[in-house]
Amino acid sequence: MKKDFYRYQAQTTPHPLAMEISYAEGSYIFSTNNKKYLDFVAGVSACSLGHRHPRVVNAIKEQLDKYLHVMVYGEYIQKPAVELTKLLASLIPDPLEKTYLTNSGTEAIEGSLKLARRVTGRSQIIAAKLAYHGNTMGSMSVMGFEERKQAFRPLIPDVSFVNFNRDEDLQFITEKTAGVILETIQGGAGFIEPKNKYLKKVRERCNEVGAVLILDEIQPGFGRTGKLFGFQNYDIIPDIIVMGKGMGGGLPIGAFTASSKMMDQLQDNPKLGHITTFGGNPVIAAAALATLQEITEGDLMAETLQKEKLFRSLLIHPLIDEIRGVGLMLAFMTPSAEITNEIVLRCQDKGLILFWLLFEPKAVRITPPLTISEEEIKEGCQIILKVLNEIENDEKFKKR
Repeated sequence: MKKDFYRYQAQTTPHPLAMEISYAEGSYIFSTNNKKYLDFVAGVSACSLGHRHPRVVNAIKEQLDKYLHVMVYGEYIQKPAVELTKLLASLIPDPLEKTYLTNSGTEAIEGSLKLARRVTGRSQIIAAKLAYHGNTMGSMSVMGFEERKQAFRPLIPDVSFVNFNRDEDLQFITEKTAGVILETIQGGAGFIEPKNKYLKKVRERCNEVGAVLILDEIQPGFGRTGKLFGFQNYDIIPDIIVMGKGMGGGLPIGAFTASSKMMDQLQDNPKLGHITTFGGNPVIAAAALATLQEITEGDLMAETLQKEKLFRSLLIHPLIDEIRGVGLMLAFMTPSAEITNEIVLRCQDKGLILFWLLFEPKAVRITPPLTISEEEIKEGCQIILKVLNEIENDEKFKKR
């Protein structure tokens, strides 16, 4: 299988982890050699309820017995998609009401950029340096990391970049700006939170000049920060929310939500302003509905903040410089990229899955399922501390 994996499946890096998966359940993944791995990554924040959550699996099975794909998005009334979008509207502030379901977060970013240009009649998009919003051409155009996109230029024009959390850069948002797109918490940059009411200041500036504020909630969304969406921690309301990852309970989905007044402008002039074949797929929508219900009906979001406190109390070590993030969107910083690599690889050898961040080489990602137990947190942190002690006493690192 490994030989075929390298020969036939396109790779994203020269050195994939190449763990061969047998099955997964709850907070654990099992390899084909019967090794058990505690998952502190959750498919890069995608498996909000862990692996094969019973409520999600049952929703999928029930829908499988009814119908799969029947028509391109938006033509037929399909109950799972309608119920999902209705429940979303009830859980977020006005005027955010109407949701366009897509196949992925990056497609939702594309749709949100188009919508900002459509409703304003302007072209300029402002994004943040070190931002990550996906990897299609439009999403890459608002990626704030030149090293990752220079090989694919030219990208879409009229995109400018500002520094996240820098008030002085707000002046670059003008009457020529169609939309400002920001991650509520910068992910690839190192889980950077907005400070000093930064998002409120951006909101006020967008109001002044008539620009659309787009907040990318693909990582912080769906309960990971203790609220359903990260922006709800900062006392603002964006014009467009973009979501994905943790929305689908492990299945591929994305969405963008705006007011009816804004979203309806994709219907006409031109018609089919945004179209997708498989967006709103009934099986995936059923899984997403079950996921959203499970997250919002119980105590998972409140427990997320308690679990953050537990992580912070346990992960104290000379090789941990700081812990960034909020809730179960955490990353701890090490003295060097080499140490970070060593931690991720050694922890996997010991049965714990950790991962990297895109643009911050010193960061170790901790984004476990929201359903992770306190005992599992303690189990994983013990492995991390054991590995940190090994590295601290390793002669090749002492010399540095």
